[in-house]
Amino acid sequence: MKHNNNLDTDQTLNRRAQLLELLEKNGQVKVNNLSTLFGVSEVTIRNDLALLEKKGLLIRGRGGAIRNRRVAVDYTLSVKEKKNLKEKQAIGKKTVELFNKGETIILDSGTTTMQVAKNLSDFSDITVITHALNIASQLAQNPNIKVIMPGGFLRGNSLSLVGAMAEDIIRNYYCDKVVLGVDGIDSHYGISTPNMEEAHLNKTMIEVAREVIVVTDSSKFLKRSFAFIAPVSQIDIVITDPNLPDSERSRLEDAGVKVILV
Repeated sequence: MKHNNNLDTDQTLNRRAQLLELLEKNGQVKVNNLSTLFGVSEVTIRNDLALLEKKGLLIRGRGGAIRNRRVAVDYTLSVKEKKNLKEKQAIGKKTVELFNKGETIILDSGTTTMQVAKNLSDFSDITVITHALNIASQLAQNPNIKVIMPGGFLRGNSLSLVGAMAEDIIRNYYCDKVVLGVDGIDSHYGISTPNMEEAHLNKTMIEVAREVIVVTDSSKFLKRSFAFIAPVSQIDIVITDPNLPDSERSRLEDAGVKVILV
């Protein structure tokens, strides 16, 4: 009996995971379609949707559910790095083409900015300021790159140093570019992240940089996370993949943001 209970639990978790994948892909799902697809009753599907709504992962509507555009979950790097990896790799490769010899670059924490770091292996005479331990470790493999790390409190989810100490140190520098990874970007709202301390530090990075570059795959668009960083008017360049919604691209460009698709 215990074995059967475990099997039922696994099937339920797998069904809900697949349901969320469909929702992420299509933007909405219907109860009757899900019932047919998974071979379960509509009551079971409604129960799934109710539980997922309580977790903030979707919004129920008549006959189904829509994707929740608010991103409140602070995922760990190990979870994030597996999502949209090919897009992130292409973004990382393109971003370093914007760097010039002798520049000082701030690299934010995150899995997309890590791909930027991985493409700096051939660079020399460049200084990188980063508060992310994993990115600093990656850059340490190139003795020709000068790496500066601020102090602060360690956040396990992002392997980053945050807090007043990190902000004070960042303010001591004036940098050519800051490369920010975000968890949410909305042309009406701006850029955002789940963690308030990360958001405060990102604001400081923007203040000391001549040029602000946001690197993010298209899945982050039309989403708002808990902590606001900045409006799109403070962004100079956005580098993303071709699945960026046309409406978002138009509004960004109307706001003076250069959009690069890779």
